[in-house]
Amino acid sequence: MTTQNTPINESGNTAEQSQLGKISAYETHYNPSLLFPIPRAEKRAEIGLKIVDGKAVNLPFFGMDIWNAYEVSWLNARGKPQVAIASIMAPADSPNIIESKSFKLYLNSFNQTRLSGVDELHTRLQKDLSQGFGAPVQIKITSSEEFEQFSFGELEGLLLDRLDIEVDQYSPIPEVLKADPQQAIVEERFVSHLLKSNCLVTGQPDWASVQIHYIGAPIVQESLLRYLIGFRNHNEFHEQCVERIFTDILNQCKPQKLSVYARYTRRGGLDINPWRSNFSTGKMPSNQRNARQ
Repeated sequence: MTTQNTPINESGNTAEQSQLGKISAYETHYNPSLLFPIPRAEKRAEIGLKIVDGKAVNLPFFGMDIWNAYEVSWLNARGKPQVAIASIMAPADSPNIIESKSFKLYLNSFNQTRLSGVDELHTRLQKDLSQGFGAPVQIKITSSEEFEQFSFGELEGLLLDRLDIEVDQYSPIPEVLKADPQQAIVEERFVSHLLKSNCLVTGQPDWASVQIHYIGAPIVQESLLRYLIGFRNHNEFHEQCVERIFTDILNQCKPQKLSVYARYTRRGGLDINPWRSNFSTGKMPSNQRNARQ
């Protein structure tokens, strides 16, 4: 149920108004106005979250959207190109997401911009992205001298993809999710590499690996895999898909504790990895890249 005292979308920005699917001029000098925020509230209302004064309240989760930008470049004070990888963590309770193509266009605007050093880049990213998301973000910049610190690893958990199931539904149906409340409470982690959805605007495929960590009545594994595969023809942004998965599992299976973490493959030099949870394990999920990233 939603409560709306003012229109949900206060900024007026919609995904259809963004640069997605359109021919774009690639600016190469710093231009923060290229960032295109889209309010989270409208899609959150769609999955039944409460909206007051255009914002979601009493969220059933906390979390982060972890962005990795692999095509960050600028000029030093003498005009020599510099490269780095930037990791950005935006809180799930921020009012906006940033449309990913606008994010790429914004990063490209640094390409011919002279900066005094990494500190100035960090300051500009921190200011502009915090304004875009509508809340303070965390920024980590890894210089080329530090690239060797990156390693690969896979999400931990029992692989659901081993199950030999029959599937004939390719849109998410919450009712297929089942748990057995007659069984003892368990703590389990499941992983699937079969999460695939489509861009809300362009319809281009988005590929991901997803980890489900919960404490509660045992979730029927076949039902969970069938549900996840159901996103195959579904059109939503990454963040919206993960929040839909979280709320559907929470509502249908009623676990005491739940965490959903998806690692999406990159597009346009960016990957987006949303994490939503209602319990703390004492640390953030790892930002370690998997084999498909």
